Amino acid sequence: QVQFVESGGRLVQSGGSLRLSCTASGFTFSVYAMAWYRRTPGKERELVASITATGGTLNYADSVKGRFTISRDNVKNTVYLQMNSLKPEDTAVYYCNDDYGDYPPLGSWGQGTQVTVSS
Repeated sequence: QVQFVESGGRLVQSGGSLRLSCTASGFTFSVYAMAWYRRTPGKERELVASITATGGTLNYADSVKGRFTISRDNVKNTVYLQMNSLKPEDTAVYYCNDDYGDYPPLGSWGQGTQVTVSS
């Protein structure tokens, strides 16, 4: 079945950097647009960044534009999120899934990876 395993989150100081990884399995990764999402308590899950199947088009939420970079490795079935200039408001659990738009997500949500940015 479709699975996503996120990693790389930890406690970091404001202004710091992190690189998140998400390894996918159970589907043909290389033909799907992928995305990173985040969720904080009491809020809906938010789309943070997306990348097309070949990596040719990247999109970002306004709140992270210029600070975060999404990338992918279709050989390793992995999508990455480089996070620079982190702010306390970036604190959340980060998840990956396909860039599902108005459709149901491709797979069940993984455990996510906790990012905590201290001020």
